[in-house]
Amino acid sequence: MRNYGTFYEKVGNFLKKTLSLDNKLLMFFINFLGFLSSLFFLIITFAHMSTVIYPSPIFGPIHSRRLGVSLGINLQPADGKVCTFDCIYCECGFNADHHPTLPRPTREEVAKALEAKLKDMAENGPKPDVLTFAGNGEPTSHPHFAEIVDATIALRNCYCPDAHISVLSNATQLHRAEVREALMKVDNNIQKLDTVDDAYIRLVNRPASRAYRVDDIIGQLRLFGGHVIIQTMFMHGSIDGEDVGNTAERYVAPWLEAVRLIQPAEVMIYTIDRPTPDTCLQKATPLELDAIRRRVEDMGIACTASY
Repeated sequence: MRNYGTFYEKVGNFLKKTLSLDNKLLMFFINFLGFLSSLFFLIITFAHMSTVIYPSPIFGPIHSRRLGVSLGINLQPADGKVCTFDCIYCECGFNADHHPTLPRPTREEVAKALEAKLKDMAENGPKPDVLTFAGNGEPTSHPHFAEIVDATIALRNCYCPDAHISVLSNATQLHRAEVREALMKVDNNIQKLDTVDDAYIRLVNRPASRAYRVDDIIGQLRLFGGHVIIQTMFMHGSIDGEDVGNTAERYVAPWLEAVRLIQPAEVMIYTIDRPTPDTCLQKATPLELDAIRRRVEDMGIACTASY
């Protein structure tokens, strides 16, 4: 590690000799140099920090590009992230940077907080378009996910019967029958499938389980019989010198074949919209997204693109 005291001393001696500075002016230069180095450190630190850790168990409402006025239901701790993926583009940051100290909310805590918020929104607005399971990690990993879905449906029916219920999931818990059964009850069962390339998934989505196999996920997605929405991130960029762009034909063509096999009700394709923990990522272009969207629609499957 560099000895910054010695470093600044050498700089000070250099300035004193070459510029003939008096001691007061010399100290100003040294202090200013220290300020600049501290500022640089902070910029680098914040550039690699995550952008959002959501309150728990309820957050928002927020405006979603895809879903409208969305009231968030976060089944993970309020002070950290618990996820079975560790995506390099996740707006909540990397898992390792946000180890929680608090427990997950209980199903009773979720129901109580949700009812209080829905009462307030019914009286004061705005009315939610959707109640969305999302937040700081994978919602279906909560041990009482199925029971919480049932309670949420009951509260929705009571306070905002026109609102839809959505789940944003990475599809890693679909091997659990109780999770699939619960997802069949929600309006928008939104499951992630960024590619069908296992190597790409391990580079970009970084599943926690070594047993993860994308072919297994595709088979489980087919079990919904069409009651599923596929959500896919398209982007450009690199991580550790490796290209992570997935708009090339070698990624798109096999992905389209998987979509054909799954036969979802809809496909949502999108690109980076918020700061990411890895700073070397860039948006896919509207031209690229529209081209992919049209190929999905040509199979008779509805598709939206968010830029």
